[in-house]
Amino acid sequence: MENILEVEKIKRSKKINITTPQIEEHHKGFLILLPFMILMIMFLISPFISTFIGSFINEYGEFTLENYEYIFQSRFIKQSIFNSLELAFISTFVGLLISLQGAYSLNRLKNSSKKSILLFINMLSNFSGIPLAFAFIILLGSNGVMTILLKNIGLIDGFDVYSKTGLILMYIYFQLPLGLLLLYPVFDRLNPQWQEMVNIMGGSTFTFWKRVGIPVMLKEILGTMLIMFANAMGAYACTLALTNGTYNVMTIRITSYIAGEVAYEPGIASAMSILLGGILIFVVIINEVMLKKKRGKYEK
Repeated sequence: MENILEVEKIKRSKKINITTPQIEEHHKGFLILLPFMILMIMFLISPFISTFIGSFINEYGEFTLENYEYIFQSRFIKQSIFNSLELAFISTFVGLLISLQGAYSLNRLKNSSKKSILLFINMLSNFSGIPLAFAFIILLGSNGVMTILLKNIGLIDGFDVYSKTGLILMYIYFQLPLGLLLLYPVFDRLNPQWQEMVNIMGGSTFTFWKRVGIPVMLKEILGTMLIMFANAMGAYACTLALTNGTYNVMTIRITSYIAGEVAYEPGIASAMSILLGGILIFVVIINEVMLKKKRGKYEK
């Protein structure tokens, strides 16, 4: 009996010796994360709570649903939602296709060339906002270098960079560096021998990508698509600089209700911000549902 008690004591002392350092590590980890958590509360959680509450407050400080009713009744605001979604969908789809092809080609280069191109892409990813719009105006404006050149050759006629076409081009452009940087590492997951095995078994290149390549990379592709979509939905500075606010999108409308010269409606701006966040959350949920369905399909 005494031996048994001694063994139990030794076990307890070992447990204490093992768990105490783990608790200390946990506390250290928490302290390291504390500044980040404070920043999250200050610049993410607090503004979201303030915006959410503000979306239910009218100009007299009363609790109401009028702001949301106004959004769904106003054709002008509904047009801004449609335009934002259209730009986001087109630029995401085209940008993703080009990024996939670019990332695939990048992975087939030598390491020295790959590093140089990645460095260049990284620099391009920071070229956005007003400088990007200014570059598009210089190159593709009414008297832009490329516009005059392409008109003289006869390739374009009536192109207007300040229209929806110009915006789509610019959105696709700023999506490409982001897509390339996110998709480039994904191709490392593909083993070159997998394609050889598919070919030996009689499958074609199309079969390899359909049955092996795309399913292996599906999670990362959908995640990249989601980030690109959110990137396009939240674009503001370049859109404003290129069109001077004449093209109706959600981000410009939100700003016009809190910093515009005509109307000051912070409640409507807050409600539109919550709606914009809701659209992004809805897309995330769809992304998760699609992933689960695909996982289930390939696990069967």
